[in-house]
Amino acid sequence: MNLPQRTFSYFSLALCLAVSVSAPAVHAQTYPSKAIRFVNNFPPGGPSDFLARTVGEAITTAFKQPVVTENKAGAGGNMGADLVAKSPADGYTVLFGIDTAFTVNPYIYKGMPFKPSDFKPIMVMVSSGLLVGANPGTGFKSMKDLIAQGKGKGLNFSSGGSGSPGHLAAEIFMDAAGIQIQHVPYKGNTPAVLAVLSGEVDAGVLATPGMLPHVKAGKITPLAVTSRQRSRSAPEVPTVSELGLKELELEVLYVAMVPAATPEPVVQFLQKAFTEALKRPDTQAQLASMDLFYEGLTGPEAAKRLSDLSQRYARTIQSTGMKVE
Repeated sequence: MNLPQRTFSYFSLALCLAVSVSAPAVHAQTYPSKAIRFVNNFPPGGPSDFLARTVGEAITTAFKQPVVTENKAGAGGNMGADLVAKSPADGYTVLFGIDTAFTVNPYIYKGMPFKPSDFKPIMVMVSSGLLVGANPGTGFKSMKDLIAQGKGKGLNFSSGGSGSPGHLAAEIFMDAAGIQIQHVPYKGNTPAVLAVLSGEVDAGVLATPGMLPHVKAGKITPLAVTSRQRSRSAPEVPTVSELGLKELELEVLYVAMVPAATPEPVVQFLQKAFTEALKRPDTQAQLASMDLFYEGLTGPEAAKRLSDLSQRYARTIQSTGMKVE
């Protein structure tokens, strides 16, 4: 499979753009002077939607300008991202979503309507891990049991769709652990969790909040979390690194992006507003309840984190032949 190596140069360009200052000071003095549109490229109700609405409320309160959150889902986040990429670079249209639109999609879609270099990051806001959960009927009690089955008869894993974090995690598991996994895509995280619950599939590597109610009820067996640290909602579940499986570590990054030509004073204004909104005690409490960890990465740090992920995922995608079906 031939990967678009140019993607790495896009992130290099984004890193340069993130630290350039090319706009007159007037932008910082007059922005915002009208309504701001936040485009969430996933359906309502998820973490990125929560983040968009939380930050939007803070900006509305502080600066007396309305912020409208619009959900534009489809094609693994590509539809919403494309809308923002083609919007004026004036800070009045901001993309909220997860990193996969930039770190995974360029490798698995035959054609992309935008390039990663069409954007620069405002902030990598928060991160979250995934939970490896199995149907109790499998008899799995540990990751060793799951891996042993994968090396024998094989496994089937659900995900929230082709190209989703759960799909990527399954491919990473297959590649790193040398196991056989049949990927079964569903239309969203909720039906993917229900597939594990009902026994339609053996297991899944899915968003922790969606799995936890069933874990607490004893209807899904938790095996590990893929984050660097244990889940605050399920602290009894070990990380993959603690189990000696650090190569299976995976975190979803929640990002805010603007068109690449957006003036730097406007980007800096948004970064300050985002930081203040996300560090409020009530917001921090809500983030903890959703198992989200504050990152607050901006500028070169944000661009480098995305670039590093892109390169890591490229290797997995090349090795496994992962693609959108």
